[in-house]
Amino acid sequence: MAAKGFTLSIYPWVYVAQSENSGWKEEFQEKPHMTPAEEAAMDEAELSELLEKRNSFPDLPLVNYTTQYGMGCFEGMKAFPQKDGSLKLFRPDENARRFRNSMEGLKMPSFPEETFIKAVKETVQRNKEIGFAPSYDPAWEAGDFAEGHAVYIRPFSYAEPAIGLGLSIKPWVVIITTPVGSYFRPGNSKAVTTDRVRAFHGGTGWIKCDANYVVPILVKKEAESQGYMEAIFLDAENKEYIEEGSSCNIFFVLKNGSLVTPDLSDTILPGITRASVIQLAKDLGINVEERKISIHEVMDSAVEAFVTGTAAGVSYLESITHKGKNREFNSGKIGAATQELQVELKGIQYGAREDRHSWMFQV
Repeated sequence: MAAKGFTLSIYPWVYVAQSENSGWKEEFQEKPHMTPAEEAAMDEAELSELLEKRNSFPDLPLVNYTTQYGMGCFEGMKAFPQKDGSLKLFRPDENARRFRNSMEGLKMPSFPEETFIKAVKETVQRNKEIGFAPSYDPAWEAGDFAEGHAVYIRPFSYAEPAIGLGLSIKPWVVIITTPVGSYFRPGNSKAVTTDRVRAFHGGTGWIKCDANYVVPILVKKEAESQGYMEAIFLDAENKEYIEEGSSCNIFFVLKNGSLVTPDLSDTILPGITRASVIQLAKDLGINVEERKISIHEVMDSAVEAFVTGTAAGVSYLESITHKGKNREFNSGKIGAATQELQVELKGIQYGAREDRHSWMFQV
């Protein structure tokens, strides 16, 4: 089942675990399905009904801390098809660590990292065995894998029944997988700053928390309605320093050749792709600076701009508009440093370049 961007075509095998006094009670559930070929031949109504059944978890309560207050966290990660027919995960150990930190940050029982990695691997493998996984396509190589498909993996927490204000002490962890292709639509990579606030000091900005995504969704849709692809958040206190894109970290190449990205604080999500790009840039001999960077410095001195994330990969920004003033980068085209980092990252993920940091894990 091919896909562009996210789709709710959940693969049949899912993982469900619940916290108990003695640890975590785990199980794999096989949801209703046909073969991939049979599903591809179904009409839209039939397929929609089948997918609705796959997205049904009757044992999980509707009213709880997650649905009522956004008290939950999640991860986004991918498994990439390789030439030899296998699938490899990109840095799942880092997702496992961040998921544990997020659950602890929300004062939930933490999910063990080794359990996370094992569960992710088995969920992907079970689906692959029944044909629910993309195959490597040599045609992707011509575009440096910009159009490559992958398995998108979404682990998330889900609270026990509740309606009052409180903490989740017996949460579930669920892992579902779907097909995924290119995230950003081609033809527009313009960005605009927003006056809305994503996170503030002392809050949950550093946690991959459900509630953190409400404002970014509103902002991104507002930006798209104005003809932009992306929105950029500034700091809550001064409205001067750049923090993140709508759901991704952000980088700038300056006139002096340095690569700058906002340094991590409790208002910025510690992106795994962000950390990977920093390492790849250093490998290429690029001077990397993690520090505060103002919108004024960007408008004056940046020659390239790009965002990073599991979904975005490395995606360039052709321009940024701030308070009616527009700054175009590299004549609106992808810059040399951005492109090299994009190609290097995708190459490692799809097995076309050396995995010198041992980031890829065999499923």
